[in-house]
Amino acid sequence: MAQKDIIFSKLAAAFSPQSLEVIDESHLHEGHGGWREGGETHFRVKIVSTEFSGKSRVAIHRAINDCLAEELAGGVHALAIDAKAS
Repeated sequence: MAQKDIIFSKLAAAFSPQSLEVIDESHLHEGHGGWREGGETHFRVKIVSTEFSGKSRVAIHRAINDCLAEELAGGVHALAIDAKAS
C-alpha cells in the first residue's frame, strides 16, 4: 500500500474527519534532504474533524504526529499539517 493511502487510512480511523486530503508533495522537494527516488517522502495533510474541538494547534499536531509515528520514523521525511476543528 502506498504511503499516501496508509496516512489517509490511519487518520480517517483515528479522527473520523469530515474532510481529509493527503497530498504527496515529494516532487516539490527533489534533491533536498530526505527526498528519495520514487517520492512518498513529503506530504501535506488537510483535515477537519470534531475531534479537534477545544484543542490547541500544538495538541492537534501532536495527536496527528502520534497517529503517524511509524510512518514518520520510517520513510516519511516531512509532514505539513493544515488541521481545523469542525
